[in-house]
Amino acid sequence: MEEYRTIAGEARAEFTEKRSRFIGSIRPVSCEEEATAFISRLRAEFWDATHNVYAYVLREGQARRYSDDHEPKGTAGVPVLEVLLKEQVTDCVVVVTRYFGGVLLGAGGLVRAYSHGAKITLDAAGIAVMRRCAVCRLACPYAQYSQAEILLQQAGAVVEQTDFAADVTMDFYLPAVRLPELQAAVTERFSGRLSVEQTGERYAACSAEGDE
Repeated sequence: MEEYRTIAGEARAEFTEKRSRFIGSIRPVSCEEEATAFISRLRAEFWDATHNVYAYVLREGQARRYSDDHEPKGTAGVPVLEVLLKEQVTDCVVVVTRYFGGVLLGAGGLVRAYSHGAKITLDAAGIAVMRRCAVCRLACPYAQYSQAEILLQQAGAVVEQTDFAADVTMDFYLPAVRLPELQAAVTERFSGRLSVEQTGERYAACSAEGDE
């Protein structure tokens, strides 16, 4: 998998529908343990709520889980899950809390309310595209540092650490599909005297502009 969509961070949003208060809470997670811990945290925070409906989607095991939390079957958890699936996001969990306001919404009203709660919460969090990235290192003499830095910038690399010792060592990551191009550019610019060492791989939010 070259990339996947998830949320940019934890967020919360709320609205009122016919005197019922709906509070959406969302956060990125990487496993079921993190998802269930977040759900438990929200249940504790909103212990006096009428319902704490949730849904989550994970890359790990392709897990998809939801709960209506005693709302009529199919009117709460499924609509929340469908928002996540429609937006094609994964590795996230959303809880939509409801404080009943005394006016029944009906099945259609519940579906619309929980869908809306999930959507505005997702919008508040924002979408992040996580790309498969190569984690790399480049060491160079001080005289070549500025030229090497420009090549990394042109390749869309994100420099995480620069060590100024006997030589300059830059630890960075960039989209994996761009690594061969960067390696070739470094070899050509420095006539084979310098090379990019790949030290690992991970997913990270980084630009994909110019990729084919």
